[in-house]
Amino acid sequence: MKFICTKENLSHTLAAVSGVAGKNISLPILGNVLIKASEQKVEMLTTNLEVAVISQLRAKIEAPGAFTVPARTLNDFVNLLSDEKVELSLNGSELEVVCGKTATKIKGSPADEFPLLPAVTEGKGFTLDAEILKRGLDQVSQSASKNEIRPELSGILFDFNNDKPGYLTLAATDSYRLAEKKIKLAQGEEKVKIIVPGRTTQELSRVLALIGGFETEKSTRLMINENQIVLRYNDVEVISRLIEGQYPDYTQIIPREFKTTAEFSTSQLAKEIKAAGIFTTTGINAITFDLKPEQSLVAISSASTQTGDHKSELSADVKGEQNSILLNHRYVLDGLNNMETDATQLKVINGDSPCVLSPKGDDSYLYIVMPIRQ
Repeated sequence: MKFICTKENLSHTLAAVSGVAGKNISLPILGNVLIKASEQKVEMLTTNLEVAVISQLRAKIEAPGAFTVPARTLNDFVNLLSDEKVELSLNGSELEVVCGKTATKIKGSPADEFPLLPAVTEGKGFTLDAEILKRGLDQVSQSASKNEIRPELSGILFDFNNDKPGYLTLAATDSYRLAEKKIKLAQGEEKVKIIVPGRTTQELSRVLALIGGFETEKSTRLMINENQIVLRYNDVEVISRLIEGQYPDYTQIIPREFKTTAEFSTSQLAKEIKAAGIFTTTGINAITFDLKPEQSLVAISSASTQTGDHKSELSADVKGEQNSILLNHRYVLDGLNNMETDATQLKVINGDSPCVLSPKGDDSYLYIVMPIRQ
């Protein structure tokens, strides 16, 4: 194996695939990147057995072959090279990397020790804006459950055309909060519901952000088959298994009518909540929101036996009844951080019912928080 490429292309390709390569005591080779040079192309591939990332490298191929080396070692070393052409060649059980006056040899393992990936079969295809998908994944991912007692809740629901024709609906919940985002599809009319692992969505978001910074292509393609999701974006392909099971019908807990609606500055509310959060009991993180329509304000208060208590008032456009609700301030902050508008709306029924946070003038995103029962 021998090929020549630019340092920029090599660094870019390694950055795309290195995210899923990591330490694995039982299978050390999962920390390696598989480099495959054929007569037509060079591919780099990593996997953690749940998700795999494949990226094509633009290179001049002088001899085909395949080999694996530690992904982090090669990535860190390449990033230190000067911006010149890089020559990579297989020399026995080592990968030789030559750039200008620099030459190094990295010990690796034979390609046949690398796990085989299941073949990707063509399935139902959908096209959508890559940047909007990346943002949508970020907006919902943190609401997924962090443990896998209920595996389906540790994943993200991808609902194509069922909830809203022409749209992909993303949803995630850990039973304490719920996030939902609707994204318009450019292509794809079939109805599909799948559950994608939370770790996969994080990798999808990372790859979309990374590749989006280099390429001009705006659209990405998703392929869905019986047990896989495949994302294709420019020269990168991400393949992941799906979570088996049925996602709960979360739409039943979305309130439709409210007694009080408050509208306020997103950044100002976040600032007030951070201040109140200093004076909450660890593990409970409780803050009281008193919505006062007659005074056009929201009073925010918290108390802790360890640190003290806090009260503040925030000017707001409050409509409806006077109301009060006790919420986990960390959950509320997570929701506010995903609002893309200057103003946010808080909609409340009472202190015992779920409340809704949504960006003003944008009905594509909603965030629900369950109250803390007193």
